[in-house]
Amino acid sequence: MSLEEDFLALLMDAIETDRLVLPTLPEVALRIRDAVEDVEVSAAKLADVIATDASLSARLIKVSNSPLLRGRVVVDNLQMGITRLGITFVRNLATGLAMEQMFQATSEYVDTRMRASWAHSIEVASISHVLAKHYAGLKPDQATLAGLTHEIGILPILTIAEENPALLEDEEMLDRIITQLHPQIGAAILKAWEFPVELQNVPLDYVNFGREHDGPADYADVVCVANLQSYSGSDHPFASINWSEVPSFARLGLDTDMEVHEVDGIAEDIEEARSLLI
Repeated sequence: MSLEEDFLALLMDAIETDRLVLPTLPEVALRIRDAVEDVEVSAAKLADVIATDASLSARLIKVSNSPLLRGRVVVDNLQMGITRLGITFVRNLATGLAMEQMFQATSEYVDTRMRASWAHSIEVASISHVLAKHYAGLKPDQATLAGLTHEIGILPILTIAEENPALLEDEEMLDRIITQLHPQIGAAILKAWEFPVELQNVPLDYVNFGREHDGPADYADVVCVANLQSYSGSDHPFASINWSEVPSFARLGLDTDMEVHEVDGIAEDIEEARSLLI
């Protein structure tokens, strides 16, 4: 067997036998989730949990004052910010923001790959936020989290590849392995993290471009369209996909010749959503 076949067989066996070591959510995200699951949680109690992470606290206050939320009063403290955003919104956003620390590695090459994946996830999350808000009738914060986690399955693959230098010497081979396996691994991660059911299969479904389902657009539709829009005009293979053959556009009510980055109002909202995540 070739190196590629060996690696694919190794990963597939690890997935099928539940032996693949999946990443865990950062501690602060777990503490926030535990706090939110308490039916008696208050903004003050949640603020105490989040306050242990100064960086996250500052970013949530920044989000609270974003033009996207159009608040009339300037938020200058965490409790006030949580009250404005809502506890569920805070949980989703804090989880997404805390994930950034996971996209780092010790070797320069893998670190570069992980940071590039995170940067792309931010772009997709920003577009997803706006599509959910303006077109899908879905929760923008949930759509943002879906966008931030749509490539989460790449992390274990790159982590294993970092321990196998031969894999890092052939970038095209590594790309093929990632393309083939990251959706399945990503879905397994989100299930292990006990994400909402409507988000667990987004890593699998967003790349199923011909996917049909009954009912209105879901989060996988949003991320599918956001991902394709993010690659528009690039040399990525997804840039050559015919949008008119992707049902997610119709479910969102989007013209297949519309570039969201070129629509007045929408483009500004995407940039504003992006600024909240960096």
